[in-house]
Amino acid sequence: MEPSRGKLPTLPEDVIEDIFLRLPPDEPACLLRASLASKKWSEVVSSRGFRDRLLALHRTRTPPVLGVLHGNDWDNNVPRFIHTTASPFSLAAPDYRSWRALDCRHGRALFLSDEGQVPPQLLVWEPITGTQQRVPVPVPAAYRSGHSNAAVFCAADGCDHHDCLGGPFRVAFVFGLVLRKWDLSTASTSARVYSSETGTWGQRTVMHDEYGYYSSHISSVLVGRSLLYFSSDQGTILEYDVARHALASLDLPDPELEYNLMLTVDGGLGVICESYKSELKVWSWQEAIDGSDTESSEEASDGAGTGWVVNRVICLDKLLPNGALQEPVVVLGFAEGADVIFVLTDAGLFTIDLQSEVVRKVTGQFTINDGLCNLLPVVSFYTPVPRREHHGLPSSNLGEDRAGEEQKVAEQVHQLFDKGVQCFKGGGL
Repeated sequence: MEPSRGKLPTLPEDVIEDIFLRLPPDEPACLLRASLASKKWSEVVSSRGFRDRLLALHRTRTPPVLGVLHGNDWDNNVPRFIHTTASPFSLAAPDYRSWRALDCRHGRALFLSDEGQVPPQLLVWEPITGTQQRVPVPVPAAYRSGHSNAAVFCAADGCDHHDCLGGPFRVAFVFGLVLRKWDLSTASTSARVYSSETGTWGQRTVMHDEYGYYSSHISSVLVGRSLLYFSSDQGTILEYDVARHALASLDLPDPELEYNLMLTVDGGLGVICESYKSELKVWSWQEAIDGSDTESSEEASDGAGTGWVVNRVICLDKLLPNGALQEPVVVLGFAEGADVIFVLTDAGLFTIDLQSEVVRKVTGQFTINDGLCNLLPVVSFYTPVPRREHHGLPSSNLGEDRAGEEQKVAEQVHQLFDKGVQCFKGGGL
């Protein structure tokens, strides 16, 4: 018998879970709408047991890109979080007027306080749960906020980063200093690491005679478990080995080109550069096999030298939709763990899956003039938090006009259960 439209169907919790597990993981609005339908369903989809089953079901699958945070701190017409899912979905990100987005990785996003905050503070935010933690940054008096960048990453041993929520993390903070006395000046680059387990910062690591403006317009990438790379305006890339507490500088393949940091297909350091209108070049950093260093070059002749190698050319005219290839073409971000890049033209914002080469246009009328910069992809599986914890946390944007929303949600929920019940009758689950 078809369930009554006046009352939600009564089914055992394990059956409800089985139905909800079949919802597409890259459409979080489906679970969110289900959690809003009733207290019972909210308890089911927000339980730890349901999340464990969801992660076990998709353990071998790459977590979806739910959307992006961005570093635009002057135009409040552009939301801080931009969903990349087909159904509207939003996250209550920290206020752009007080916090500048720097990084997003392993289920956490990292923000830096505005320049008026002394000493500066970092904010670690879990987009899925809404949990926030402030971390004061101990810096010398000569520090300037525009000369720094930071990265956040999981610190749990053996973690596959599918579910890092609530676990230990590290924050790496790098900054450049120039000290002037009389007519002499000395430059240095420094780095420190914060541990959530101890609640303290480690000792400062310093590289002398090397200074960079470590702009947050290009976010860091993490290679392996301890090698972090940051962009510098000096035509170089800063390497910070967190495990060895060592800093080093790498030259770019071509400092005249606009570029973004990324990971190569084998998980190594890469950069993606715009070569001309219809192509994007992907370069990979190749370490010397024998441990010796040679000067950086476009190609390593025998594969034994250290340098940059072009390992891929992305032909945009074959990937982007008709009319979308308009100058300029800007790469604004790379999604670690999903192998997706974000490309902006005057025709809009697009995602390109580097494995499948599937291209999708991001909802919204974004152009070069919107000032989008440093897109920080939120890569995670999603389950709603319990209703009692909802205040200010992840919420749906099922439409600013709330009139009639409950009816809309109820209809969608009934359709979902109709399909689920029919599936059970036919033995499809």
